[in-house]
Amino acid sequence: MIPVDEVRRRLDGIWRLEAARITARVARVVRDLGLAEEFAQDALVAALEQWPREGMPDSPVAWLTTTARRRAVDHIRHNQMAADKSDAIAFELDFQHEARSEDAAARVDDALDDEIGDDLLRLMFTACHPLLSPDARCALTLKVMGGLTTDEIARAYLKPEATIAQRIVRAKRSLAAARVPFEVPRGEALRERLASVLEVIYLIFNEGYAATSGEDWMRPSLSFEALRLGRVLAALMPREGEVQGLVALMEIQASRFAARVAPDGTPVLLMDQDRSRWDPLLIQRGLEALLRADTAPGPPGAYALQAAIAACHARARRGEDTDWQAIATLYDLLAQVAPSPVVTLNRAVAVGMAFGAAAGLELVDALSDEPALAGYHLLPCVRGDLLARLERHDEARDEFERAAAMTRNGRERALLLARAAVCDAPRTTGPMRD
Repeated sequence: MIPVDEVRRRLDGIWRLEAARITARVARVVRDLGLAEEFAQDALVAALEQWPREGMPDSPVAWLTTTARRRAVDHIRHNQMAADKSDAIAFELDFQHEARSEDAAARVDDALDDEIGDDLLRLMFTACHPLLSPDARCALTLKVMGGLTTDEIARAYLKPEATIAQRIVRAKRSLAAARVPFEVPRGEALRERLASVLEVIYLIFNEGYAATSGEDWMRPSLSFEALRLGRVLAALMPREGEVQGLVALMEIQASRFAARVAPDGTPVLLMDQDRSRWDPLLIQRGLEALLRADTAPGPPGAYALQAAIAACHARARRGEDTDWQAIATLYDLLAQVAPSPVVTLNRAVAVGMAFGAAAGLELVDALSDEPALAGYHLLPCVRGDLLARLERHDEARDEFERAAAMTRNGRERALLLARAAVCDAPRTTGPMRD
């Protein structure tokens, strides 16, 4: 007998690491993400019921996967699915017979290693399908790829659990209704679908890096989950420059976490950070991924260029050593590859640091009527910073207060109001966010 709490603790660890692998293998059988997760969860419940009585199996992941796959095969047989499933059913029946032998666990582990990379890619591309809204893609990806519970996702995003649960259920139904194939797309379709996968991973990372709401400026657990997913994808698609570029960007940005927040939770801006607290291992990993991106076929994409910008900061031992002219040039390239008002705003920051606040302000003012930035609090924030550096303090105060009124993050609001209160003391910091 093993205490239930001990089994639950071990299962939690196994599930967090292996949920995607188990779900992916089942999804290859049933071709339905919702059903695959349901059968995987059934296996988890079965383990909680049986392992305290019977003991932990030698290969827990193989046990869970075999159990989930058996449930899937039973479902297929019961519902007499289409004839094109017959080969899969025969394979799974043979698999079940083999798994009952005494040394099944070892052979099951060997079988699970076959094509697992393809299965994980299929799972990731399905969960991140552009048919779904960005919010739904993020929630579903964290659920099936990250092994997070609905409650954990809800707490991470400061949403009611019922809202997240409904979002996930609707996403699965939408995929099933549209008969989205459980596959990795080919040719031109791969480009579009890969862009959706990368977007989801980076959205999750950014929500952890700079939380859109709540009282914490960062939620590092979300960022590190996104980074883990990015590393998995990079290992599965090593020749994709944009995959390596995104991983490089996240590694380097994550290296600053310890320096981005003061002990009391107050945000610390990039130019004010203690760079000795930046994580050198994450920086090194980021630079290595950037090198892989640079040597991949084709011109650099948006993520690789953003990673190159992050690398400029990472290589500067002090804020004043930052090569802002190189960063401005990289933003010029980024504006060509992925033009957007936000990229233009970030370019204005770099230009302001490289060539003077007046040059930066001219670019920012050109964005004043941009509809996409109408509610974007960083526009008045950047303008306030440039005005303060030009000693136009009354105008700067107004901009910081306007930015504070726009943000939904409590820590960021307090920082902006503090900057408004002291804007008569000129600052030379760079952008609001690094």
